[in-house]
Amino acid sequence: MTTAIVWFRRDFRLSDNPALTEALLTCERVVPLYVHAPEEDGRWALGSASRWWLHHSLTALDDSLRKLGSCLIIRRGPSLETLRAIVAQTGAERIYWNRLYEPELIARDTEINRALQSDGLIIETCNSALLHEPWTIKPYKVFTPYWKAVQRLDLQQTPLPAPKALPPLPARFETLPLEALRLLPTIPWDSGLKENWQAGENAAQRRLQNFIASALAGYAEKRDRPDYAGTSRLSPHLHFGEIGPRQIVHAIRIHTGAHESPTGILKNAESYLRELVWRDFAHHLLYHFPQTTEHPLDERFARFPWATDCTEALTAWRKGMTGFPIVDAGMRELWHTGWMHNRVRMMVASFLTKNLRISWLEGARWFWDTLVDADLANNTLGWQWTAGCGADAAPYFRIFNPVLQGERFDPNGDYVRRWIPELARLPASHIHRPWQAPSALLQDSGMHLGETYPRPIVDLRISREQALAAFQVIKRIPGAI
Repeated sequence: MTTAIVWFRRDFRLSDNPALTEALLTCERVVPLYVHAPEEDGRWALGSASRWWLHHSLTALDDSLRKLGSCLIIRRGPSLETLRAIVAQTGAERIYWNRLYEPELIARDTEINRALQSDGLIIETCNSALLHEPWTIKPYKVFTPYWKAVQRLDLQQTPLPAPKALPPLPARFETLPLEALRLLPTIPWDSGLKENWQAGENAAQRRLQNFIASALAGYAEKRDRPDYAGTSRLSPHLHFGEIGPRQIVHAIRIHTGAHESPTGILKNAESYLRELVWRDFAHHLLYHFPQTTEHPLDERFARFPWATDCTEALTAWRKGMTGFPIVDAGMRELWHTGWMHNRVRMMVASFLTKNLRISWLEGARWFWDTLVDADLANNTLGWQWTAGCGADAAPYFRIFNPVLQGERFDPNGDYVRRWIPELARLPASHIHRPWQAPSALLQDSGMHLGETYPRPIVDLRISREQALAAFQVIKRIPGAI
């Protein structure tokens, strides 16, 4: 009986899973395997929120496999040693996996591939995570030409169906209980994650269908409004491979029924497609410029005068206690739910890197630990783009004013009221600038600036001028992108 191992990594779904499909086409028996080896992620091992999601995602995957007659085999790493052990136990001739694109994992997988082929095994790797893999498009450092290049390629790929059944595994095949991986917190801080999320392929499909039915038509107009449920919230499902981008594009095409545009979908959905392509662009950049996980793409910023005495300001930012409501609302949403609206991510990142002049790496590390959708490529691109040291045609002098941004994108203050209850009774006219409210209004609203809610920790005008002055220090240094 021919046997294949399917090595699940971050592709926790059965539909549109090329590695699983290929294994079932070529072999009579398939061994679904997950190897837990966080040390192989290097300096960017999973953060706390991502470990929480991983636990529940693996649970959902195992449930799906069991319904089809199989189950997920869980082992601890190292990965190469574990794969060899499973080969010895099963007599497997082939190993299939879907590719990952982080620098350390590319190096690891290349080494494992070489070693296993030397053992006489047939290794097949596939693309399940991206619309187009990084090496299929020449290196770009700006999104617009990348987007134009993608539009010339095929975006109308049909996803693969899920198998209807799976061959059973041998009896008493050894597997670790999921609890042995200790992914869940020992102190129960995760109640907000439980309230807001359900991991797994089925949950991802439900979220996609809900988005298409209720928000896709207005996505271009409402996606920047944190007070409105106008985004898909598919990012953690995409990161863990519970759904793939091909599936999303296909579902949107079916829903819109449009084929006349180059992208194959109606114009009112193309703004969402751009976000999927932006995700590909993040992986494109990380592949071609792997140093950017720790170092700025614009090399001049290696000499940028970041603030050094910033412990108190960084703590206030993390806790959502900066005195700027839209920033604080975003940081509190992040802490409670493991997620933050994308427009607000830009606001809080701009405030940290420009107004507080704290290095983007500090923000990237905090997001990495607290986001359920923490993705190295997206996290790196997002923070460097906002800090002005990454892929961008007009970098550092873009400084978001949190007051004006709040008034524009949360005009009634509903988002702020949800996450900062101490401001709930302030009217919309002052909710984004409570320090300017008349004393009588503050009193009527039960507000005590500096007590129930902090005063601003920085002057926006002065900090903006200081940020621009700091940029002048490095502006003429050779090495601009």
